[in-house]
Amino acid sequence: MTVSAIMPMTGFYDYSEVARSILIAIAASYAALDLAGRVTAASGRVRLAWLSGGAIAMGIGIWTMHLKGMLAFGLPVPVEYYWPTLLVGLSVAIFASAVALYVTSRPNMSRTDALTGSIVMSAGIAGLHYSLMAAMRMPAITRYSPLLVACSILLAVLFSLIALLMAFGLREETRGTVPRKIGSAIVMGIAISAMHYTGMAAASFFPGPPPDLSHTVSNAPIAGSGVVVATLLVLVAAIFTSSVDRRAHAEIRQVNQDLERRVAERTSQLEAVNQALRKEIAERERAEEALRTSEREQHRIAEQLETERARLIEAQAVAKVGSWETELPSLDITWTEQTHRIFETDPSYFHPTRPGFVELVHPEDRAKVDAAFEASLEKGAASTVKYRIVMADGRVKVLEDHWKVFHDGQGRPARLIGTCQDITERQQAEEDLRGSEDRLRLVIDTIPQQIWSGPADGSLDFCNAQWRSYTGLTLEELQGEGWQRILHPEDRERVLTSWRESVANGTPYEQEERHRRADGQYRWFLARGVPLRDSEGHIIRWYGTNTDIEDRKEADGRLRLVIDTLPALVWSKLPDGSADFLNKRFREYTGLSEEEGLGWGWMKNAFHPEDRAEEEWRAAFAAGEPFEKEARLRREDSSYRWFLLRAVPLRDETGNVIKWYGSTTDIEDRKRAEEALLEAQHKLALVARIQAMAELAATIAHEVNQPLTAIVTNASFSLRQLGGSTPNFDEVRTAITEIVNDGTRASAVISRIRGLLVKGTSRRVDLDINRTIRDVIVLLGNELSRNHVHLRTELAFNLPRVHGDPVQLQQVLINLVMNALDAMRLSTEQARNLLIRSAKNADDIWVLVQDSGPGIEPDLAARIFEPFFTTKVEGTGMGLSISRSIIESHGGHLSLVSSSQGALFEFTLPVTMNE
Repeated sequence: MTVSAIMPMTGFYDYSEVARSILIAIAASYAALDLAGRVTAASGRVRLAWLSGGAIAMGIGIWTMHLKGMLAFGLPVPVEYYWPTLLVGLSVAIFASAVALYVTSRPNMSRTDALTGSIVMSAGIAGLHYSLMAAMRMPAITRYSPLLVACSILLAVLFSLIALLMAFGLREETRGTVPRKIGSAIVMGIAISAMHYTGMAAASFFPGPPPDLSHTVSNAPIAGSGVVVATLLVLVAAIFTSSVDRRAHAEIRQVNQDLERRVAERTSQLEAVNQALRKEIAERERAEEALRTSEREQHRIAEQLETERARLIEAQAVAKVGSWETELPSLDITWTEQTHRIFETDPSYFHPTRPGFVELVHPEDRAKVDAAFEASLEKGAASTVKYRIVMADGRVKVLEDHWKVFHDGQGRPARLIGTCQDITERQQAEEDLRGSEDRLRLVIDTIPQQIWSGPADGSLDFCNAQWRSYTGLTLEELQGEGWQRILHPEDRERVLTSWRESVANGTPYEQEERHRRADGQYRWFLARGVPLRDSEGHIIRWYGTNTDIEDRKEADGRLRLVIDTLPALVWSKLPDGSADFLNKRFREYTGLSEEEGLGWGWMKNAFHPEDRAEEEWRAAFAAGEPFEKEARLRREDSSYRWFLLRAVPLRDETGNVIKWYGSTTDIEDRKRAEEALLEAQHKLALVARIQAMAELAATIAHEVNQPLTAIVTNASFSLRQLGGSTPNFDEVRTAITEIVNDGTRASAVISRIRGLLVKGTSRRVDLDINRTIRDVIVLLGNELSRNHVHLRTELAFNLPRVHGDPVQLQQVLINLVMNALDAMRLSTEQARNLLIRSAKNADDIWVLVQDSGPGIEPDLAARIFEPFFTTKVEGTGMGLSISRSIIESHGGHLSLVSSSQGALFEFTLPVTMNE
């Protein structure tokens, strides 16, 4: 045959070899499905052995199928195979098989596991196929179609995923598993073959140079047949081994189950025998101990026995309990003395000429007593019967007998031993109790109120006649959850949710709900339910009432109509603060619809964002006390105005809040007036500071003059040194340094004075009150010296910081100190002492200023903080008033304290919250 160097070679298939390759693929697939079950069932080293052996058998099968498929393909040139590459392909096939068996044998296989396993398995199959293609040695060049190669790989992924899912689904042994495995193996074998032959179709062969035939083997038919036979033998051996192991495991499992059952039975028997032995040993020990005790105290016990016998006879007489014994089959009866007392007979009663026991039984109960004795003898079991007896004077007693049958050695009934108790009084008491219950039920049924009760699970087992009459339903129809059918459809979900929460949490239930009347009409009811608990706090029953509030609801409707016409913003809310009514004026002002304002929408949809502190609002409602809050309310045009909200609770007879009612008043103009007043106070404070600075003019001049004089002196000295022939530069440098220091000190004095005189808004920071006190002392130092005042400070160490305006607090301290100086100037005889003290109280900082002056007259002390009131000739009367306003704006308090010497002022300031 002539081969063209530019045309691809024409290949051909031996279809018998193709069929054999498909057969091998099916056999390998069946082996894989069968081995997956064995790997799943095994554990430990056995699992590893099955996994390894299964992977080898399955890998050889897949490898042989691909090799046989390649041998089925013929070319017009001789083809041999490079055997090291063949072995690499075999290793790849075994690895892919191991991955497949491991994935399918896991307890669970997620989508990720299946997809990952299919990718690894398909990569192994594709690697196997193309490694075998690479093992071909022939005088030709192989070229691949990228499209068909991609198709073969995609088919490998798809078929691998299907194979894993099939193997995972068929790994458990169930009825019909083998036919399903065979069918699945056929599908998997055909799929694997399809992938292989798609990969073969992707290759084209063109004439090429002679190949290197070292380490190659030929594709002799005998060798190919040998590989097939060997592979089939391996697969058959693997399947056979799996089948034998499966049967062995089934037999072992059956044997284990039988053994466990026998062990359980034997264990139960041994436990019964052991229990009987323990009981017998315990009885014997008790008997021996009793015997020893009897021997030691025989005389004393004899006396106790007599006493106990008398007590027992007396107890039997009180309890009206006697005992008896009947021999079988003679029916000879033996009664104790107490039994004769119950029957009001004597021992001579049982005489052959007497009719016997049955004659004493009430005629209507004789058949019942006979039937009970016969049933007991027939079944050989204990029995109980209640019957009446008739006394000689016609009185009737009710007795209750309990007896047990004893058998002889042959298992025949030999004796009846029993007790009889006179329960006439108990029977009468029970009848009286039933009568009381009937009377109580009659009272409950006649009460003009719907009453109900039920067990702890929240179902209903009783409702009185009033509720049954209203609904037109019977008790059986309302029991359980049948009462739910009378709820209005719009209320059903709300009512049932609230009721289930009460049952789950054990909290009292209260809801307004609509109930359907017998004529189909609905009326509003207030339903209440409370739990009844036992001594340990467990709920044992629920009791409740339904109160008709239809008229009240109608009145509420009329009231709402009236409220809607009021020219005020009025509302009502539920106990938790959620709104259930906003009047028309409120809705028109805010532009809210009724739905937008209900619940907590009244706050979220109408209030300024900065005033929506829901937790604070909820806490105010939860406190249950009247309260007022200021907040900004949005108008329909989206502008905001300040309003005062007042809320007052409405309580029931038990004191619980059932409703909140409130109004919302416009206070925008008042807020503006307060702001104007605050501005006026700031202006007055500035005037007061200017006045104080005027009084301190001499001190200020002295404070500034001192550093200026020092500056001039040092500057002159420096000029003289520099003008000399040999200036001392070290002294010049020292003098210039002092000039700089004195200039800085003068600048600080001017800055403090300017801060007190500048008009501006309050600037509050976290500050050290001791530092503020020291700054004031420095500022007033010359004034204190000029007036010969002895200053003593007692400042607490490490005080917490306060939040305030340093300028305003300096103004307060300056005012108090200057007032003290003015007071002490009037006293020429006493020493002038001034004390400034700071300390830490429980929640605030405390500052004291005390002088040694004449003090303040008691009749003037009450007016000392009034605006424009002064004791000075030239005073304005605004200093202390402004000082108190400043301290109160900081959250503190300024007061005058009575003192035996001089005037004592003190003020407090709250500490910073994060301290």
